[in-house]
Amino acid sequence: MPAAQPLIAFGQVRHRRTRPTGHAFAYPSYFVLLPMRTLAAGAHGRWRPNVRDWLSFYDSDHGLGTPASQGGVLPWLDALLQQHGVVDATGEVWLQCFPRVLGYTFKPVSFWYCHTPSGHLRAVVVEVNNTFGQRHCYLIENPRMGQEYRADKALHVSPFCKVTGHYRFRFMRTQTRNDHAERIVVRIDYHDSSNADAPGTGSPPDDGALIYTSLSGVLEPITRQSLRRALWRYPLMTWGVIARIHWHALLLWIKRVPWFSLPTQTPNNDSSGAPASPSIRTTTARP
Repeated sequence: MPAAQPLIAFGQVRHRRTRPTGHAFAYPSYFVLLPMRTLAAGAHGRWRPNVRDWLSFYDSDHGLGTPASQGGVLPWLDALLQQHGVVDATGEVWLQCFPRVLGYTFKPVSFWYCHTPSGHLRAVVVEVNNTFGQRHCYLIENPRMGQEYRADKALHVSPFCKVTGHYRFRFMRTQTRNDHAERIVVRIDYHDSSNADAPGTGSPPDDGALIYTSLSGVLEPITRQSLRRALWRYPLMTWGVIARIHWHALLLWIKRVPWFSLPTQTPNNDSSGAPASPSIRTTTARP
C-alpha cells in the first residue's frame, strides 16, 4: 500500500458575528492536511517537515512545543489520547493546520484526525490558540462526519467574548461535482448562552449562536505546482491571519462591541497570567 500523501486545500475562511451588531468577513485561504505518522517515519515525498523553507511545517508549533530533535509532537498527542481512554488511535493521524510562511505562522485552530489501524476515525482533537500564547484542546471521541458536537468554552480567545457558553463543532468531507476532488469543511459555532437546550431541562431555549465560523477547502496533493500556487496567490497568508485578527478587533471596537479583559486565571495560565505548567487540559465534546 502506498504511503499516505500530504495534501493542501484551497478554499475560504468565513466568520459572522450576530450580536450586538452584525459583523462578517470571508477570505480566500489555504491549509495543509498532513499524515503525521507517515511523515514521522520518514516518507516525506514533496513535503519535508521541520525544514526551513518558503512554506514549511514544524512539530514545535503544536502540542507542548517539542521539536522534532526531541521526539516531536506525536508523543504528546498519543499521551493526551491515552489520558482520556483513547488507546486504539494508533493508525494514521492527519493534521489540518496552517503552515509557516516565510518562517512565520499563527494557528488559531488546528484539527487532529486520529484513526485506528483499520482506518476508523476514532477521535478528533481541536487545538485552539489565542493571541496571548495560550492553548486549549477539545477532544471528540468516535466522531461521525456531519454530526454536531458540543463542548463548553474553556479559553479566552477574543476580547469581545466572555469565557462562557459552548462551541458546536461539525466536520464534513464530500466529493465535488465536477472533478470528484474531495472538499473538507469544518464549522465552529460559538453560543455565548450556557442554557441547556435539551428538552425537560427547565432552561430557556438557546437564543442562537453569537459567532458562526467555517473553514473549507478542496484537497489536492502537495506538489511543486500546488506549493508555488499557494505562495503566488497568498504570499503572506499567515502574516495576514494575525493582521486580520487585529484589524477586525479594531472594527469591533469602533462599533462599540463590549470588551472583556484576559481572565487572571485560565486553563493554561496561573494567577499572574504567565504560562503555567507544560500541560494542556482537554475538554471532551459531546453530541
